[in-house]
Order: sequence, then C-alpha cells, then structure tokens
Amino acid sequence: MTDPPEATVALPAAVVEWYEKFSRFNSPYPAHRRGRAVDLYPGDGVGRSPVAGVVRAVRTVGCPDRPYAAAEDHLIVVDLADKWCARAGVPTGTVARILHVIPEVSPGDRVAVGDALGPTTRSGFFGQWVDDHVHLGFRPPDANPFRASGSLPVAVDAPVEPVAWDGTGAVVERGPTHVVLGAPRRGDGERSFAALASDGGVPLDGGATHYAGGGAFEIGSETPATGGSEPAALEPGDAVSLFGTPVGTATEHGSEAAVGAPRIEWDPVDVLANGERVVGLSLFAARGDRFGVKLVCPDREFSVGESVTVEVVPSDDPIRLGVG
Repeated sequence: MTDPPEATVALPAAVVEWYEKFSRFNSPYPAHRRGRAVDLYPGDGVGRSPVAGVVRAVRTVGCPDRPYAAAEDHLIVVDLADKWCARAGVPTGTVARILHVIPEVSPGDRVAVGDALGPTTRSGFFGQWVDDHVHLGFRPPDANPFRASGSLPVAVDAPVEPVAWDGTGAVVERGPTHVVLGAPRRGDGERSFAALASDGGVPLDGGATHYAGGGAFEIGSETPATGGSEPAALEPGDAVSLFGTPVGTATEHGSEAAVGAPRIEWDPVDVLANGERVVGLSLFAARGDRFGVKLVCPDREFSVGESVTVEVVPSDDPIRLGVG
C-alpha cells in the first residue's frame, strides 16, 4: 500500500503581495532546493506574518557563527486557521514554521496575514549579501514542527513577469559583498512581480550559479516576456541559457524534485563582471523600484554609477557554496 500524495501548499498571491521580493530556490538548504520553503522579503525590517492562525510555540535556536550575523535565530510555530488552510489547499491542522524574526508574539496569540510578528534579524543561516527576510515552511498535521526536515511542498500562486536583459547596467547600490545593478528595465506593471528572464523567456530564481541548483517562477498568461514574444513553459529536461550560454537543465519532477515550477540544475559555468570572475547572481522575484540584478562579489569592488557588463562562460572549476 502506497502512502497518499503530499499536499502542496499553494501560497496565495494576496500573501506575497505584502512583501517586496520572494524566492523559493535562492538558498543552499535542502528545503529550498526541493521547493519546500519560500523566503519573503519585507524590505522595511518588519517580519510580517504570511499566515493566519494561533501561535503554538516560540523558540530560540542556534545558527552558524558569522561575523555579520546575530548569535541566535528564532522559530515561530503557528497552527493555521481553517480558512487559511482551505484557501491554500491543505488539510486542517497544517502548521507553519517561520524563521529569521525576533518574536514579539507569544503562544496563544492570534495572528492574521500582514500582522507584525517582530523585527527581522540578520541570521547566520544566510549569506551577508542576502537581505533580511521571513523564511516560511509548513508541516502536515501531527508532524513534529520542531524538526529541521519534513516540510511540505510549497507553490506560490503569483505570476512573475520575465524581463529580458543584455547583461549591462550601472551600479545603484553597494554592500560589503554585493552590488545591485539598475537593470534590466521592466514593463509598466510596477506592482506586479518580475524576474530576470532566461534567453527563452523564463523568469529565473536562485543563486546562479553559486548554489548547485536554482529554479523558475510561474509566468502567467498576462505577463509575456519583454520584447513581445510569449515564453514557453519550462518543462523537465529542457535546457536553459543566459546571455547566449547554456547554464542549466530543468530537472524531472518526482518525490525528491521541486514541485510547481521546475528546479534547474546549474551547469559548470562562471559568472564574469567586466571580465573578472565573481561569485554569481542572486535572483528573485521583485516589484517596484527594488527590481534589479544583485551581483555577489565579495572579492571585487565596484563604485556606485560604474558600468558593469555581466557574462556567463563555461568553467572547469565553478564556484559552489554549501551550507557550512
């Protein structure tokens, strides 16, 4: 007798609209690699609740020791309201797990979508170039919500506009280990989400290619690629290219593969900025004036206003960052 299929949490568009950015695959951790977590970026330092329900537990947990990060992180466990479960297509009793927020809520508190749970925290679980965010995962009824593994698949019910880019742009923001380029240019829908498009018009997600895998966003019929061509859906086994160079292959679906939009296994390639190798591109869906391409470059300095050309080339020794 086979086990029944797992429920997939369909995160409603009305939830992600509380945030400036979101990503399913931009992390080296197994939950993200398998499409079983989503990171939601508020942009204002407030860790808003992406779910409705009652807080079951709040715990302080240890995290990797990083000089730029707090010494501890926090887990907020929420028993989801029946209406929220119905809207997301999961059984009553499903539980949410929220990380990277300093809790200002307590067990027994009732929370609604958009309620402030507390300020976000700089956690050692993510890289210095990663913006503060709310990590969200789900557990089925009767599962142990405190274990690090066992999360349900997560899909995001929000279309993302694929935006074409020629790889050139000026630096508009500089951090200790990254810069943001003020390109590509997007359409008029500043309230909708957009992401860098592959050569085939597929919006890309993840750390390209400093994490072993990335993924794609759902496109939606109302968001054609810049340039007027309708992008084809990315199917498992399809090749993906960027700036004319093959960069990966969509994986087959299955029990260990990502759900929803396919996961992409990156090819051995390097990302170059003005001809020099950098760590990679940090890709996500964003909206408004926060949209741009984040270049991860801890060993390379760029000035605000400097023009940068990004290329992708085959590599015998690609950069791959783990979780240690």
